[in-house]
Amino acid sequence: MNETVNEDGASASADPKFMKIDPVPLDNKGQDAIKNSKNMDSTDASTWERATLEKLAFASLHEQRLARRWRIFMRLAWLTFFVVVAWMGFSQGNAGKNVTTPHTAVIDIKGEIAAGAEASAELVVSSLRAAFEDSAAQAVVLLINSPGGSPVQAGIINDEIKRLKALHKKPVYAVVEESAASAAYYIAVSADKIFVDKASIVGSIGVLMDGFGFTGLMDKLGVERRLMTAGVNKGFLDPFSPQTEVQRAYAQAMLDQIHQQFIAVVKEGRGNRLKETPETFSGLFWSGQQAIEMGLADQLGSLDFVAREVVKAEDIVDYTRRDNVAERLVKRFGAAMGTGAIQALKATAALH
Repeated sequence: MNETVNEDGASASADPKFMKIDPVPLDNKGQDAIKNSKNMDSTDASTWERATLEKLAFASLHEQRLARRWRIFMRLAWLTFFVVVAWMGFSQGNAGKNVTTPHTAVIDIKGEIAAGAEASAELVVSSLRAAFEDSAAQAVVLLINSPGGSPVQAGIINDEIKRLKALHKKPVYAVVEESAASAAYYIAVSADKIFVDKASIVGSIGVLMDGFGFTGLMDKLGVERRLMTAGVNKGFLDPFSPQTEVQRAYAQAMLDQIHQQFIAVVKEGRGNRLKETPETFSGLFWSGQQAIEMGLADQLGSLDFVAREVVKAEDIVDYTRRDNVAERLVKRFGAAMGTGAIQALKATAALH
């Protein structure tokens, strides 16, 4: 075994496991260094905590600022929306609103005649009243291009035209463009004269009720219809149930009655100009030239022709009332609000 000799002459083993290192006492400088190191660690930790708190505070302030800006933006957006709606609502009107010189008033009747459509009784009647009440309007022209629609809507318009004619003593002319069929012709016969193009489609004086029946197909597919009603005829016209002869006869009687009403209106409007034949009220339609020969129309003529040659007022002013952008937005907004309210009520009812 190797041995080493200490300064005092004593021997000690050189084996590392038997070696012992005595701690060296630190002087003042070493103790100060340790203290400074501990102080630095404490300072760094304090600085990091302060920086983290500052970042959290600034992030919270930033989020609050964004939320406040978003609320302001939404309020301004809604305010702008209602201002635009109000402005467009007040600006809604026809082109002839400020026209004081003599002119021909025109009202479009285009597309399907139905509630909620552009050719609904609500919009057409409103246009008619504005045109008749304007003293500068020398006559009212119904510019028609429609395949027909609801007999109820057409009847309301027809009745109002006759009332306004008697009240204001103004002539009314109908000008047919592409077609005046069914309910559209129902409206046209209220005019004093009907002008057509030689290729216009006129007539279709009839009434229909259509639908589908799937009972045979359901039998082949093995599908059973389970319909429960209170009332023998409550399932009348159900496409998945067979139609009885009693129901068929009832529907036919109702259609015949409405058809007779239509015929009466045509005879009243056309008077002795009508050259009635067995096909006149059969539901057939004819060209403009044929309609003139049958007394369903009076003569060929366009809107410009009527204004210039018949009314003697070449200036044409459109009185047609249409839903503008503001009204459509309000209706959609109201529908959305109504749907939301109904859903909220349903949810509340479900909770109770």
